Amino acid sequence: MIEEDPVISNIKTRRSVRDYADRPVSDEVIESIIDAGIHAPTGLGLQPWRFVVVKDKAVMKQMSAHCKPRLLKQLEGVNIDAAVEFKKMLKTEEFDIFYDAPLLIIVLGSKNAPTADFDCAMCAQNMMLAAHAMGLGSCWIGTACLVQDNPEMLQKLKIPDDYKVVAPIIFGYGGT
Repeated sequence: MIEEDPVISNIKTRRSVRDYADRPVSDEVIESIIDAGIHAPTGLGLQPWRFVVVKDKAVMKQMSAHCKPRLLKQLEGVNIDAAVEFKKMLKTEEFDIFYDAPLLIIVLGSKNAPTADFDCAMCAQNMMLAAHAMGLGSCWIGTACLVQDNPEMLQKLKIPDDYKVVAPIIFGYGGT
């Protein structure tokens, strides 16, 4: 039997984490996660990404409050079991789409780069795998892309007009 490589093991054992300890992620770890992301391959070598780091839970709560009703509208008529349960959660005021994670990193993609969505997705995967290797959990919160239609929130997050939200990812140490 072939011994499994640590990289392959990391890929196979990474999971989406939705329960986080109330423990901050250090700036050094955040820099390492982003550094892993920027080593992803890119089409045309454009490296079309930028990053927004959000540690302020109040900002995340505002983003969550903005996105929840929009997602509910998108899910109207979807009646598969998982969607039905998720819609129930979205209707509760206390539900936070970021699962009370201590860190949100938003991978932005240049609107001028034809391969930005693909490049940023590979960047995001590198970041999630790196976080897993460092003992952190992560989860891509696609719902948070709905913040794109809120000019005030985009301004608060300092997202340039020529960039779009591609991959909002939460990170943190697993909870109980």
